[in-house]
Amino acid sequence: MSSSLDQRRPPLTAPQATPGPAGPASGRRLPRRLRERVAGAGFLAPAVLLVGTLLLAPFAATVHRSFFDDRRVSGFAGLDNYALFLNDPVLTRSVQNTLMWVVGTVALPLVLGLAIAVLTDGARWSRVARLIVVLPYALSGSAVAVVWNFVLNTDGAANQVLKAFGMDSLAQGWLLEWPGNTLVMIVANTWQSAGVAVILFLVGLQTIPPETIEAASLDGAAGWRKFWYVVLPQLRTVSVVVVGTSLVNGLKSFDLIWVLTQGGPGRQSETLAVSMYQETFLALHPGAGAAVAVILTAIVLFASWLYLRRQLTPKGD
Repeated sequence: MSSSLDQRRPPLTAPQATPGPAGPASGRRLPRRLRERVAGAGFLAPAVLLVGTLLLAPFAATVHRSFFDDRRVSGFAGLDNYALFLNDPVLTRSVQNTLMWVVGTVALPLVLGLAIAVLTDGARWSRVARLIVVLPYALSGSAVAVVWNFVLNTDGAANQVLKAFGMDSLAQGWLLEWPGNTLVMIVANTWQSAGVAVILFLVGLQTIPPETIEAASLDGAAGWRKFWYVVLPQLRTVSVVVVGTSLVNGLKSFDLIWVLTQGGPGRQSETLAVSMYQETFLALHPGAGAAVAVILTAIVLFASWLYLRRQLTPKGD
């Protein structure tokens, strides 16, 4: 009975979906490249926001403040604060000292760090030598300044040693005359910062393939020629890092100078970093201090860009 009824029923069919009006973007997906860019922008957004809030916004405020005078109710001063670099002998000397710091704090750590790394690489006493050289880097700038104040003071260790060996004529007030005070502070800074250069160059030396050294020896290269034509070119990347870090650290050096001389005598040993502090917080000239900060930032960026562009450009370009 049931079988006959089943035979009479029409077969069940699935309802057909009626096509509706489709929008222009329905069923479409964003191109893969566009989706990757959107995802990348999403990941970068927090970092960009953080850098913009903590770095770019204060710098923009500093640039804005540099165009106003130093009165309590500030008025627009144009380029008057920047003209001080041409008219104020203190800021002129500060620029000279800053250029001396740039040359000294880049050249000395680079040369000394490379020399110590090459001489101690593979030696039995290399660990002791590295510890002695690297240890000052663990000290703060203020602590280094206290140590060197003990050495460079008028009655300090340097003059005492000279007098003990009968060289009284060479004893002097190391921190009392320009440019000698700037030069000895650069030496003190090098004593602290050379340790990082040694570590970086040692790492670079260990990454050099030994096959290149062996091939140079088989070709007859030895001594200075092997170092200059084989080893040194393979330390190019490390040299870029050493010069970059030394350049930035030298330009923003403050604590060492402040503890040793406070920019004196007569503000003769100031760098731009010290002059920025003097003008802003001691002389209460925020407009002039902001102009010094802008000039210092421009020097750091330009020097870094100029060096990195030259060193990181491919040889064929």
